[in-house]
Amino acid sequence: MFSWSRQFALAVMAMSAMACAGSAWAAQQRRAGRDVRQETRQGARHTKQECRAADQKSNSQCRQDKRQTKQGGRQAARNIKY
Repeated sequence: MFSWSRQFALAVMAMSAMACAGSAWAAQQRRAGRDVRQETRQGARHTKQECRAADQKSNSQCRQDKRQTKQGGRQAARNIKY
C-alpha cells in the first residue's frame, strides 16, 4: 500500500512540474507577442507622422497606412504566440 501512495505522489509531482514549465513557456510567448505589438504601435505612429509631414496623401490615406502597419505587427505577434 505504501508503495502505491509513493508512486502516486511522484506522479503528481512530475505532472505539477510539467504544468509549471508549460505555463512559464506560455508566459514568455505572450510577453514576446506583447513586445512586438508595442514596437509596432511606435512604428505605426511614426509611419503616420511621416506620411502627414510629407503631405503627399490625405489624412484617410495616412490612416490606412497606419492600420496596415499595425495589422502586420499583429500578424507577427500571432506567429510568435501560436
